[in-house]
Amino acid sequence: MRLDILNHGYGPRTKLLFALIRLFSGHPVPDAAKLVFYRPDFYGARAKAFTHEAMRGPSAWSVGDRELMAAYVSKVNESAFCVGAHTATARQAYQDGPRVAAVLADLESAPVAEPLRATLRMLGKLTREGKVGAEDMREVLAAGVSPQQVQDALAVCAAFNTTDRLADAFGFELLSPEGFEAGAKHLLKRGYR
Repeated sequence: MRLDILNHGYGPRTKLLFALIRLFSGHPVPDAAKLVFYRPDFYGARAKAFTHEAMRGPSAWSVGDRELMAAYVSKVNESAFCVGAHTATARQAYQDGPRVAAVLADLESAPVAEPLRATLRMLGKLTREGKVGAEDMREVLAAGVSPQQVQDALAVCAAFNTTDRLADAFGFELLSPEGFEAGAKHLLKRGYR
């Protein structure tokens, strides 16, 4: 059930911004963007800053890797909006749709390097079970992932476990394929600010 607050509750300036976005992009403003403009002092400003740092801040993981992590965590959470948004963004970042699709279909047989596979495996377990142990971390480190990369991946996981739950709680509307592609282009150009 969609929460109506995403359709109302904005001031005149935000409504004008949404109208301009729709006019210039040719697509409706995604609910994820609407959510961060609703009570930005309570949630939006902090969420944008945290997510932007996790997804676009300095990291040995590429933007494509982090977008794939977001898509993978969202797939484990069965969050259709976030899977669509971050699959499109990972596809564009990598310029390799079949690789992204392969990871989301079957991680173990997908054509990705072992450090990324081990990290995605760990993020999937953390998302499903809510915890990982020392052995899980040893496996990721043994695959060649640095401690800093583990931290960076955990930040992506935290951001999207939160966003996925909000997407489902608020009933984010799915975009058209063209809408997801336009959103991906925007995310790659401007990030999450």
